[in-house]
Amino acid sequence: MTKNNNLSVMLILMSWASNCLAGGGVLLSDDSCIMTIGFYEAHFTAYQPDSSGDKQFCEDLEEMGNTIFVLDYLHKSLSEVPVDFRIIKNVTNKGEFVQMGDIMEIQDLDRFTVFYQEPIIKTNASYTVSHDFIEKGEYIGIVTAGHPTNNNIYSSVFPFRVGASDLSWSIIVFLGLILIFGVYLFRMTRSE
Repeated sequence: MTKNNNLSVMLILMSWASNCLAGGGVLLSDDSCIMTIGFYEAHFTAYQPDSSGDKQFCEDLEEMGNTIFVLDYLHKSLSEVPVDFRIIKNVTNKGEFVQMGDIMEIQDLDRFTVFYQEPIIKTNASYTVSHDFIEKGEYIGIVTAGHPTNNNIYSSVFPFRVGASDLSWSIIVFLGLILIFGVYLFRMTRSE
């Protein structure tokens, strides 16, 4: 394998691995977190002002404590419908691969709910909620919105960790792939 082919394979692997890091209904796109709720989209940001100042989080939160979640609507019709916001402990054993179907299987959702904002209409197209996390662990955020003209309900599920200053599994896997590929490249260049 030539050095140009090695570089091409490495770039493809890095591109693939970076796409794998996004999970749930929140995706990092052009340095901005985008949440998809059915056909709706919103900029998603979390802040921990007491511990991290104005640092923005897209997924995992470094510390426990006061956390502010902000959704800035990208669709005008989202500001015309009720939107609710729920945070539950992640009891699905699915980690970052949890889907809405897994949430629907939970028998007593209220038992695992740590925060719930009832459906409200935010005509200013900015939805803000605050929650004080008192335990480290895995959580799932669930945002639900209706349709402006029919009875359809859309949901977004995004798993995250609180007290997650250590490396996530997806980053460890990514670094492992880079290491394996580096060893492979080293062996290939030594045999030439």
